[in-house]
Amino acid sequence: MPQPTLPTQHVPDLAEDVILGVDTHKDIHVAAVITTLGASLAHQEFPTTAVGYRQLITWARSFGVLRRAGVECTGSYGAALTRALSREGIDVVEVNQPDRATRRKRGKTDAIDADAAARAVLSGRATVTPKTADGPAADMRVLRLAKESAIKARTQAMNQLKAVLLDIDPDLRDLLTGLTNPALVATCAALVDERGEAVFTMRLLAIRIQHLSAEVKELTRRTTLAVRSCRPQMLDLVGVGPDSAAVLLIAAGDNPDRLTDEASFAALCGVSPVEQSSGKTQRRRLNRGGNRQANAALYRIVMTRIRWDERTQAYLQRRTAEGMSKREIIRCLKRYVARELYRHIQPPTAAQRPSAT
Repeated sequence: MPQPTLPTQHVPDLAEDVILGVDTHKDIHVAAVITTLGASLAHQEFPTTAVGYRQLITWARSFGVLRRAGVECTGSYGAALTRALSREGIDVVEVNQPDRATRRKRGKTDAIDADAAARAVLSGRATVTPKTADGPAADMRVLRLAKESAIKARTQAMNQLKAVLLDIDPDLRDLLTGLTNPALVATCAALVDERGEAVFTMRLLAIRIQHLSAEVKELTRRTTLAVRSCRPQMLDLVGVGPDSAAVLLIAAGDNPDRLTDEASFAALCGVSPVEQSSGKTQRRRLNRGGNRQANAALYRIVMTRIRWDERTQAYLQRRTAEGMSKREIIRCLKRYVARELYRHIQPPTAAQRPSAT
């Protein structure tokens, strides 16, 4: 059965505005152009290369004045295209995938998805400014990616070391069993290879753990420097360490001014209650969306403050006396912390910046 295709309309006058929609993929991007009246003009595939991006923009501008573009997956497959469009002065809007009801009616092809992206911009359903990744937040993201990988590999190597420890000579095993993890790694790294293959494997794993620990330490240092270079005031807050600060800055992106208020930042982190009211029933439910890593960072900050911050401890006691559970109190505290951190994540205004002397 042939797949449905988009009807091709007449090409408008070059002075007329057109809207671009792009369905992004790893190797190709499928673009569609519509008029401001909703007429479909054309669609075409382009490779995901620098030349392909230039060809896509030139092709779209051949139909009229291009000022707006709707792009899917602006944080992954469409990130490079988003930067290319922004450099050309084109306003990029992040577009979600079409809902299932629309797909059941129209079918599913890349051209239809690209056309739907353009129509989402035209109708106003898509209004989200995409997060940019060309500054400190992008640097912290790759540093955190490498650190998480090193921590995972170090944990795996430690588990393997302890598994090999069970099968070695009993005398040596008794000597190593009572040691802490750092002492165990240091002792195994100094073992002599002549004792057998098991001892050689333990020494190799211990040296690997030491190298991975050095990587984690260096990545933590660089992450701390990256946070201090752009938002040093965040590290002065109670419970906010370099890792949690980096996660929240990565979630906000290099253009946090796209977040209009603290409520939008709370929704981004998944700590804003979601309305679920109907008829006479007025209630809110837990927000299970948003950036879950940012949500976990807020949880770590709250748990640290519950342990060390007197204000948070007083709030916990007061709310507990009112009958709230600890889980509900933590949810409220995460919302308050998001409000506090929003003021520090936003770039300083001209009036707030220190004057140069």
